Amino acid sequence: MDLTKKIQPVSTRDVVYHSIREQILRLELLPGTGLSEKEISVQFNVSRTPVRESFVRLSQEGLLEVYPQRGTFVSLIDTELVEEARFMREQLERAVIRLACASFPASRLADLKANLLLQKAGIEELDHNRMFELDEAYHRTLFEGCNKSNTWAVLGQINAHLNRSRMLRLTTDHHWEHLYEQHTQMVQAIENQDAARADQLMSEHMSLSIHDQQLLKEKYPAYFK
Repeated sequence: MDLTKKIQPVSTRDVVYHSIREQILRLELLPGTGLSEKEISVQFNVSRTPVRESFVRLSQEGLLEVYPQRGTFVSLIDTELVEEARFMREQLERAVIRLACASFPASRLADLKANLLLQKAGIEELDHNRMFELDEAYHRTLFEGCNKSNTWAVLGQINAHLNRSRMLRLTTDHHWEHLYEQHTQMVQAIENQDAARADQLMSEHMSLSIHDQQLLKEKYPAYFK
């Protein structure tokens, strides 16, 4: 089962775009890394046109910086954009989990519990990529269970800098048990229809990134604006 529901590329341009985007978000291409149209075209065995088009699209999303006469670079993580995305996501996540406490399909609750089992395995395996995917799937399930799939999709458009910060945190600190415990308690709150408790848990959960951001900037100053 694909827990990430990735968009399936339908053209050469899409293949290049999604591949580079994934490498940036997973920090396989670190902030500040220089990219060459020629090298990327050789890597994917394509002409420079789809590579150039992908660079433009990624630049529009704020993931690449293009400097005339200097080159193209993976953008540094913008702390202001991280905070703005975190703020918006916190407000929507808290609203959604309150809705979940009022009414949530049993099948979706079962999906959350299955996700928790996979999270536990991910913790034992120290698989940060898997943990990121499962965390995304967990929160997406909350939105889908409350018939808010379009809201989740909108969040995805502004999460790029926040997601890189989250991935950096997962790769830096493998103590993920606290995240798992919060997720577990959220499921319990939904089962008990305890909206106040669920809201508190989600607020605390989303606020973790504020503290994480400060620590990450101190440890990796070259990755941030």
